[in-house]
Amino acid sequence: MDKKNIEGKLDKLGGKIKEVGGVVSNDRDLEAEGKVDQLKGNVKEGLGNLREGIKNKLDDLDRDDKV
Repeated sequence: MDKKNIEGKLDKLGGKIKEVGGVVSNDRDLEAEGKVDQLKGNVKEGLGNLREGIKNKLDDLDRDDKV
C-alpha cells in the first residue's frame, strides 16, 4: 500500500467525522469542510493507486528483463 493511500484513508475518515459533527451540531461550515476533506482523501487514494500500479508495472518489466 502506497503512502498516499494511507493519507487518503485518514483524510476520508477525518472528513467523515467532521461531516457527522457538522450535521449533529447543525454547523453547515463544518459539514462542508468534512465533505471537502473526504474528496481530498479520494483524490489521494487515487494517486496512491496510480503510483502503486506504475511501481508494480515497472517491477514486472524489470523481472521480464532478467529472464
